[in-house]
Amino acid sequence: MEEKKGQSMEKTRSLSRLYDKTYKFLLFIPFILTLISLIYLGSFFSNHGDFIYKDTTLSGGTTITLNGNIDSGPLESKLKPEFPDISIRKLTDIRTHEPLALIIESSSPPENLKAGIEKILGYNLTEENSSTEFSGPALSQGFYKQLIIALIIAFLLISIVVFILFRTLVPSIATIFSVFSDIVMALAIVDFLGLRLSTAGIAAFLMLIGYSVDDNILLTTRALKNKENTLNERLFRAFKTGLLMTLTAIAAVLPAFFIVSGLPDSFRQIFLVLAFGLFADIINTWVTNAGIIKWYCEKRGIN
Repeated sequence: MEEKKGQSMEKTRSLSRLYDKTYKFLLFIPFILTLISLIYLGSFFSNHGDFIYKDTTLSGGTTITLNGNIDSGPLESKLKPEFPDISIRKLTDIRTHEPLALIIESSSPPENLKAGIEKILGYNLTEENSSTEFSGPALSQGFYKQLIIALIIAFLLISIVVFILFRTLVPSIATIFSVFSDIVMALAIVDFLGLRLSTAGIAAFLMLIGYSVDDNILLTTRALKNKENTLNERLFRAFKTGLLMTLTAIAAVLPAFFIVSGLPDSFRQIFLVLAFGLFADIINTWVTNAGIIKWYCEKRGIN
């Protein structure tokens, strides 16, 4: 028993020495990933005039829901030439996975889109077999601006709280940079995959700020304010707790996205954005922030 305990302690010390030698080099990885994400987002903005692809809830347009089991393939291929920005998705029952409806979105006026669908289906769309929603571009754009303002205010308020909590410049900046990198990386992945964000997608980034700052506060508090054990041991204990929290959240959102196909698209979008952000958070919190905090503690003689 004593021999196993001694081997475990020696292994821990070896890992600690390895981390001491490599943590500064590891810092370059998330910094490079963040820089690549920023360059990609800058290029995306120059090409599209915005940082995201917006669906009709943010850009304005028409949403027509067709009730029943309708084959989306032929319908989409025939609508595409007349409505290039057409988006079609199926709505299925959560338990039986049976098709319930077909949701069609486009920036075109409702009368044009409705006429195009009727021509292909060969029958008129009525209140019994369909529903139509339209949001004007001015209203949607105003709502989009309000969401972006809310996101910026949330980030600024979190930054203020972090500065008040730690009252030291370097740990506070490290925490804020980590949260910022989570958002930037998740947004770059969303754009790269060509996903059209809705109001729910923007709200997911607000949720991501909360998730990200939680882990970073745990890490910084354990490292700076808890003086028990060595610095590496405190970082490792915070890592085990924080990683378990993050992996638990990922394990909750990813199965819901991939397995439960009948969920509304807004819920699935929230789950996907959170999953991207949480994966980024593992890198930014436990490589970037942990490395900066360790470097800061060594410079200040905190051990």
